[in-house]
Amino acid sequence: MAAAIDRDRLRELVARGAQLVEVLPAEEFREDHLRGAASIPLQDLDRDSAARLDPHRAVIVYCWDAA
Repeated sequence: MAAAIDRDRLRELVARGAQLVEVLPAEEFREDHLRGAASIPLQDLDRDSAARLDPHRAVIVYCWDAA
């Protein structure tokens, strides 16, 4: 289930073992990303790339939206 969260909730979830996934293009990930995040660009997100994630841990997917 998708839900927006704030920074405090993000920190709490990561402290409990949640996985961070940035879905922006790899070039943008290289420029800047949250510490510990994995890069799986949205255009590459499929069953194979998602298999890199631990199915027993929560997943937080994010991207930067300057708008």
